[in-house]
Amino acid sequence: MSSRQCKTCGGTDIDIDQARGSAVCMGCGSVLEDNIIVSEVQFVENSGGGSSAVGQFVSSDGTGKTPALGSGFHTSLGKESRAQTLQNGKRQIHNLGNQLQLNQHCLDTAFNFFKMAVSKHLTRGRKMAHVIAACLYLVCRTEGTPHMLLDLSDLLQVNVYILGRTFLLLARELCINAPAIGNLLPPATSTQCLN
Repeated sequence: MSSRQCKTCGGTDIDIDQARGSAVCMGCGSVLEDNIIVSEVQFVENSGGGSSAVGQFVSSDGTGKTPALGSGFHTSLGKESRAQTLQNGKRQIHNLGNQLQLNQHCLDTAFNFFKMAVSKHLTRGRKMAHVIAACLYLVCRTEGTPHMLLDLSDLLQVNVYILGRTFLLLARELCINAPAIGNLLPPATSTQCLN
């Protein structure tokens, strides 16, 4: 029963069936509404411990256009998540870079490497600290600073081989030629050594 009124016969005995999503006048049998959609979304827990959304979004302007849950819902979250990832990455790069006493140019370059890694989805399945350390070490190698991967490993209390694996992956996937440690001498000095 509902407080609605039938437009056909004027009756107020309306049967609303939530399962079928319909409203029917009990007096004349007119279907007043069919496929009623609620604008609320509920979350239910599945057997794996994750959660799923149940329901459908309904536009507030009443145009009847209802975006699928997967399209508009996840797109806006993805943009916010990426911005938040970049912001957190920049903060952590500055924190770790300052501990290594790197200049602003090196920090900016490391952040650019981090942005490239995020855009190529190289951060998925990897700890943020490992990716950030690898980006900083890429800068140390390309700029010729006197830092070793072991320095970053000590600061983060992470196995140096794990950081090395992440470093090699980033260098390969971002197509960054990180010179070998012995080749960090300026060209003039290395020429003098050969003569």
